[in-house]
Amino acid sequence: MSSPTQPSPPQANRPDAGASPRVLAISNQKGGVGKTTTAVNLATALAAVEKSVLIVDLDPQGNASTSLGIPAKDRTINTYHVLMGEASLGSAAVATSVPGLSAVPSGVDLAGAELELVQVGDRQDRLNVALSDAADIYDYVLIDCPPSLGLLTLNALVAADAVLVPLQVEFLALEGVSQLVRTIERVRQSFNPDLEIQGIVLTMVDKRNNLSDMVESDVRGYFGDKVYTTVIPRNVRVSEAPSHGKPVLLYDFHSKGAQAYLSLAGEVLKRELATAV
Repeated sequence: MSSPTQPSPPQANRPDAGASPRVLAISNQKGGVGKTTTAVNLATALAAVEKSVLIVDLDPQGNASTSLGIPAKDRTINTYHVLMGEASLGSAAVATSVPGLSAVPSGVDLAGAELELVQVGDRQDRLNVALSDAADIYDYVLIDCPPSLGLLTLNALVAADAVLVPLQVEFLALEGVSQLVRTIERVRQSFNPDLEIQGIVLTMVDKRNNLSDMVESDVRGYFGDKVYTTVIPRNVRVSEAPSHGKPVLLYDFHSKGAQAYLSLAGEVLKRELATAV
């Protein structure tokens, strides 16, 4: 693993000079819905089709950093230092084992960032300002948000072009996501008028379970074409991959979970192309 210095993606993967990356926040205030798994594997799938990608691990638990196999020694400069203005995004980014994919890892200090940011005047804009370092380097920046709607998630939503919402197919799923939708609308009104929902991805789907079918039908009925056609199945290989420090696409490429994330990446890119037109 490289030291925490700015990686240099291949020139062929970089966006046009002067271009800004598309910033996608992966967010759901409920924990255990596959948020980090979606962020890591979507980023890996985008890198696999020769996009230059950066993951910003904004969750104090640091699960995205662990899932990418980033050791503690490479987390000494992390998202906490970026948010507090003590380090640039470039100095905090580290290369991962996935070609074309870099990450700004989380660190233990990030747990106290929300309290410290309360006292800062531009507290909601810290990440947005820091992402100016990403111009000319990355095609996509994916932000793995914490499972809450505090200042860390607010920073992500202010910085993002769009939000991707992982939604576990379970009872009261719609009730949980409705709070996030209201938060997105408030952010749009107050800080980021261009913020949109890129899509909602159904996770941990078990087609053998009648509840999964009922919840999927309800979510699609409520959100319509905002819900991706691709669903992420319950898959043991997806669950095992983080303990090996690998995205499932590297751990078991042929598993149902890996193939589902490849399909999801295709849908995301298709929507991105439609947005760009």
